[in-house]
Amino acid sequence: MHDALEPADPTVGELSEGEILRRIVARTGRASATVVGPGDDAAVVAAPSGSVVATTDTLVHGPDFRLAWSSGYDLGWKAATVNLADVAAMGARPTALLVALAMPNDTRVSYVERLADGLRDACDALAPGCAVVGGDLTVSATLTVAVTALGDLEGREAVLRSGARPGDVVAVAGELGVSGRGLRVLFDRFRDAHGSPVPVDAAVLAPGEREALDAQLRPSPPIGLGPVAAVAGATAMMDVSDGLGLDARRMADASDVTIDLDPGALGPDATAAIEGGEDHALLAAFPGDVLPPGFRPVGRVLPRGADALRVGGRPYGGPGGWDPYRDWDSSAG
Repeated sequence: MHDALEPADPTVGELSEGEILRRIVARTGRASATVVGPGDDAAVVAAPSGSVVATTDTLVHGPDFRLAWSSGYDLGWKAATVNLADVAAMGARPTALLVALAMPNDTRVSYVERLADGLRDACDALAPGCAVVGGDLTVSATLTVAVTALGDLEGREAVLRSGARPGDVVAVAGELGVSGRGLRVLFDRFRDAHGSPVPVDAAVLAPGEREALDAQLRPSPPIGLGPVAAVAGATAMMDVSDGLGLDARRMADASDVTIDLDPGALGPDATAAIEGGEDHALLAAFPGDVLPPGFRPVGRVLPRGADALRVGGRPYGGPGGWDPYRDWDSSAG
């Protein structure tokens, strides 16, 4: 009788925590490594290799996404993807996600259900066998999605960002600069006179703009190539989440080397490739010129010099990516 009297699209404040959880769990699927799934105090996930890769990423309304631009499905997809990419960058296979949602009381349950759909579909498309195994719900004035991802190294050593050696080839799998272009489209085309975001009108987008927005709102990095790179002998690897320039510099600093990027290998707009963020491509170093399928060479590892990052042999002094503490303008809506 209670269900028959519910509004067609209730808010989370109109339902119990148990009912919201039931609706989420019904949509998120089951991870193949699950021993104990949702419903107990904690999940149990098999780790045949004996080692578990774990990572956490948080998306907060404002600096990380805007409700006017991201549907619930988009947000769920992206929340899964940014964590799956970090697991892949260690050379591991993603096995499970833990998701914590902090939501205002007036959040529509349909938005939460679509978020769960996005989580499920991103896992199914990018990391088959991985799924949500548990999480938490709470109330907050700001919509926040925190995801912890687990992965299995399958008997291999983790590939760290600190292992690049002079003579290695620097290679990338995935797109560079496309997601950053999508973010520029959002900020340039879909804000009102006061700078507040307005919904995207897909009808006014050119094909290239649609591709860029898809890369920003629903990124699809090559998650499966993380383990492939590990098996192929990658000496270092990381997820390009904050821009190739910034992340290549991080790899160079961690490895105590200099990385020299080849601008001719970065596509028609090398600056966009270096400074765009949130592509979640895989940046790796390999000890030889034969690269695994899906990777393309973009530079070389050199002995450490005065500069951690060079482009075309010259020191690169630009920021080279996204720093939320430096770049987020809270006045932008």
